[in-house]
Amino acid sequence: MTLTSQLTLSGAPARVLWRVRAVARKLAGALLTLFVSTFAVFAALAAAPGDPAIALAGRRPTPERLAQIHQELGLDRPLPVRYLDWLAGLPHGDLGQSIVYKGSNVADLLAPRLGTTLFLVVYAALIILVLGLALGILGGAFRRLNGAVAVITSVGVAIPGFVATSVLVSVFALGLGWFPAVGAGSGFADQLWHLTLPALALAIGWCAWLAQMTRTEIRAEKAREHVETAYGRGLSPARVFRRHVLRNAAIPITTVFGLTVAGLLAGAAVVEQAFGIDGLGTLMLRSVTSKDYNVVLAVASLIILAFVVSTQVVDACHTLLDPRLRKNGGRP
Repeated sequence: MTLTSQLTLSGAPARVLWRVRAVARKLAGALLTLFVSTFAVFAALAAAPGDPAIALAGRRPTPERLAQIHQELGLDRPLPVRYLDWLAGLPHGDLGQSIVYKGSNVADLLAPRLGTTLFLVVYAALIILVLGLALGILGGAFRRLNGAVAVITSVGVAIPGFVATSVLVSVFALGLGWFPAVGAGSGFADQLWHLTLPALALAIGWCAWLAQMTRTEIRAEKAREHVETAYGRGLSPARVFRRHVLRNAAIPITTVFGLTVAGLLAGAAVVEQAFGIDGLGTLMLRSVTSKDYNVVLAVASLIILAFVVSTQVVDACHTLLDPRLRKNGGRP
């Protein structure tokens, strides 16, 4: 056996061990993020003004009645104890009881609304991916289109969500009558029809941001020396663009799109409220005003989880796109 073979064999277990440790560190970091973030939300709700027991006590509640409700709901216990009790129920799918919805299980409240919100988020993400990448690639690859794409994306980023919602409803729902302005529909085709305008309203700003980033990264990659060298070697423009420009630009583009998908879940609340969609966002807004601790904490935890998962998926995509990261087990 040659010296090179011995070094390769001796180095392989070390690389595997490093990768296992890297995965363990990422999982530990993700769990710590979830723990700290959910506790921060829990503490913020507890510190906010107002008493959730008043919503259940009726008009002019006596102090004895409020104290009784606090004891029944466990609100008289220390904050860390209540949070640890909530954590203990998670492995069993127990998200606690809703205060406002007359003791209904929080999981039962989330289940029918989760599908609607996920449909809306996935729909908007597909619009962002297709239109954002298309605009960005056109603006970055073709110099003549760069100015037009820059103007379009700047306008898209500047338009507030409520303005986009008003324009879409006025033109396509009330004016042309192509799409409904309220509700989420039932069944795949009906939901697709009902959620088109909400998905567009949710996607416009994010789509423009992704297009801007894609255009900027492609133009930066085209100006690099190795791209000029590839052209000098006689490679076709399409091959150079695919292998040397788009591939290298894909890493920051992937990062932006991953954060976009996570942000859609948080931004869906405003769109759902505007279009009368009974989703997670609408439920969370109602629960915040009434200080329904368990419902707000459950929805906020889903949003935090979306960010954590998106971050991990982006890291995995970076490893697949960058050969150096694959060779070094994730290290740059």
